[in-house]
Amino acid sequence: MTGAWRAELEAALGKVARVSAVAGGDINEALRVDLVDGSRVFVKTHAAPPVGMYAAEAAGLAWLRAGPLRVPRVLGVGGSFLALEWLELGGRGPHADEQLGRGLAQLHALGAPTFGLDRGNYLATIPQDNTPEVEFSTFYIERRLRPLIDRLRDVAGGPDLHALLDALAQRRERFGPPERPARLHGDLWWGNVAFCDGAPVLIDPAVYGGHREIDLAMLALFGGVSERFVAAYHEVWPLAPDWRSRISLWQLYPIAAHAVLFGGGYTSQLARLLGELG
Repeated sequence: MTGAWRAELEAALGKVARVSAVAGGDINEALRVDLVDGSRVFVKTHAAPPVGMYAAEAAGLAWLRAGPLRVPRVLGVGGSFLALEWLELGGRGPHADEQLGRGLAQLHALGAPTFGLDRGNYLATIPQDNTPEVEFSTFYIERRLRPLIDRLRDVAGGPDLHALLDALAQRRERFGPPERPARLHGDLWWGNVAFCDGAPVLIDPAVYGGHREIDLAMLALFGGVSERFVAAYHEVWPLAPDWRSRISLWQLYPIAAHAVLFGGGYTSQLARLLGELG
């Protein structure tokens, strides 16, 4: 467990005393690092991280910290590591669903200047082009889905799904009523919701200004959302009555990302959903 990250971290935070692995994470190596001064930090590192990946994540965490939900403080960042405050994580408390629903609505309501962001960032190790667009339907097709479908065909050797994507792009009614840009976590599946003292903690973001239903659709994809969560969200910022009809639309992006990263059945699932929606 040595390498460039350790030298970078020691230059930023001080001498390392002990390092131990932490379970979890499909992309990064997760570590508990005890420093000689007695402090403890959580460290993420990767054998070959894309340039700027950890700096982008640090900026995203800072952007989310303006909201009411707990987000780990960034203690140090370098080309090969991200160091966060150490939190003692455990199980969800009895009111965690309501806390997450209400807090997520408040976070979304903080908004964003545009659909997009003033810089690029990453979903896992996949670059996200956040160049702003006036209409979110255009942003979703051209900044989210098309780059992954390009990559699936050209890099991963998958099928050419551009005709299906172009058909969806013509179905503007699929995207629902107009929404102002919401402040999104951007990769909000349940693996990126931790719990400290029973309350939710947001980790591993891929932030941008987007349609708020996206964060809910990602939660629904791997684990579902409870009625208590939805009711608490509605208390703060009610969703459109037909929001559930768009869940599969917003799930296209994480499914496409999984197809690029892992292949397998995700590619056929993506093709099937595109066909149904277009």
